[in-house]
Amino acid sequence: MGDAIGQMLASAVGIAISPIPIIAIVLMLATPRGRANGTAFALAWLVTLGVVTAAVVLAGSGGDAHGSSGPATWTSWVKLGLGVLFLLLGGKQWAGRPKEGETARLPGWMTTIDGFTPGRSAGLAAVLAGLNPKNLVLAVGGALSIASSSAGVDGKTVAAVLFVLIGSLCVLLPLGVYWLGGDRATDTLRSWKAWMAAHNGAIMTVLLLVLGAKYLGDAVTGLTT
Repeated sequence: MGDAIGQMLASAVGIAISPIPIIAIVLMLATPRGRANGTAFALAWLVTLGVVTAAVVLAGSGGDAHGSSGPATWTSWVKLGLGVLFLLLGGKQWAGRPKEGETARLPGWMTTIDGFTPGRSAGLAAVLAGLNPKNLVLAVGGALSIASSSAGVDGKTVAAVLFVLIGSLCVLLPLGVYWLGGDRATDTLRSWKAWMAAHNGAIMTVLLLVLGAKYLGDAVTGLTT
């Protein structure tokens, strides 16, 4: 189990510090329907990330419900592709970072969040967790790391649950601050949003490059043993 948890931590942290879901839920919590929209967003994020993780872990474990047949051989090839993709994403992230004195540009749809309903908020969370390229690549990579670990079915299950929970901190922490933070919650959430928008380029660049090197190393090991 320790091997599975250790393998997936970097990818889980990568999802957790992704700026778009953090900024989205902070903006939602500041609307008149903030409580309902924020809760719907967080629940949909958890469910979507859980479904993606479970599907990849099951497929990558060779289809054996007891986890005894070892990882499927194709997982090493996928890791090789993910490693290259992470390195490319890291370079793109660095090139697109806000220059000194510039303000980070946010997606245009964020200006419409004031009119969101709980259903639309849940749909947005499902898209960001399951279809957003960067988060999807991180989720698949983390789930493959669990699947290709030496852990048995119980260990992989625990690791998968922890992966989803850690990867969901980007939405659970803001929601927790909103529910428990009282009058100071708004200022706290705004400061988080501003910090993530300003500095996430550098953070994500380093993380993506490290993940790229890790997955390339894992793939070479898996393909040569």
